[in-house]
Amino acid sequence: MADCNHDCEHCNEKEGCGDRQGKESFRQPCHPQNHIKKVIGVVSGKGGVGKSLVTSVLAVRMRRAGRKVSILDADITGPSIPRTFRLKGRVPMDEDGIYPARTKTGIGVMSINLLLPHETDPVVWRGPIIAGALQQFWTDVIYGDVDYLFVDMPPGTGDVPLTAYQMLPLDGVLVVASPQELVGMIVEKAVNMAKMMDIPVLGLIENYSYFKCPGCGREYSIFGRSRVDEVAQAYGLACRDRIPVDPELAGAVDAGTLEEADLPYLDNTLAMLEKL
Repeated sequence: MADCNHDCEHCNEKEGCGDRQGKESFRQPCHPQNHIKKVIGVVSGKGGVGKSLVTSVLAVRMRRAGRKVSILDADITGPSIPRTFRLKGRVPMDEDGIYPARTKTGIGVMSINLLLPHETDPVVWRGPIIAGALQQFWTDVIYGDVDYLFVDMPPGTGDVPLTAYQMLPLDGVLVVASPQELVGMIVEKAVNMAKMMDIPVLGLIENYSYFKCPGCGREYSIFGRSRVDEVAQAYGLACRDRIPVDPELAGAVDAGTLEEADLPYLDNTLAMLEKL
């Protein structure tokens, strides 16, 4: 159909659609050498709210806890994970498949920047090509034995996020937002999209939540007061966390030294993920 949104599970066109498919028909098997226990998506209603930061912090802290961790950077047109870990150059590949890059502590990372001739080359691709690359990151990459595969999802609710939801066997998603977004409809759209795709929303993370004065220790809500508790309660989300505006954290990301940084954040989210 010309106006098809590919959400067959919630389509009103019950009869006469030759393209109709069940939810599982979109799933793609991962590489046969992979043994991945949990696939966790990190999502946002729009870009620039710290989704990649949350993905990276979760991966580092899970690795410190002794878990085997990898990151699939599904944000094909705006990849930022490699820089966070100071990863450059092309990843190796052979007849068996593609091998992710490894950070200093052993976190596997697959990102489009690790396949481009130059990391600053723009990805000027149309939707089907992006979807194909995303599929290869799942079907052709040898992550190996993984306890948690964190997926840095594309922002928004468009075609590429829809492809990721339909193709990947997500065990749940974490929604990342700033205080300003929590008063609007952006978070609601992200939550509702996950529910439409029958993916559990595991928790809500408020980034830029506050700034803590290094002198007096007082917290200042420079982007508006925190609303994470009330919004999480409104959507029935038991797990919620906050990340402040932290210059040292931002500096570690820019320098690619996140694995050496002090990361006293996301305790509630980590405890919840350990119980899945």
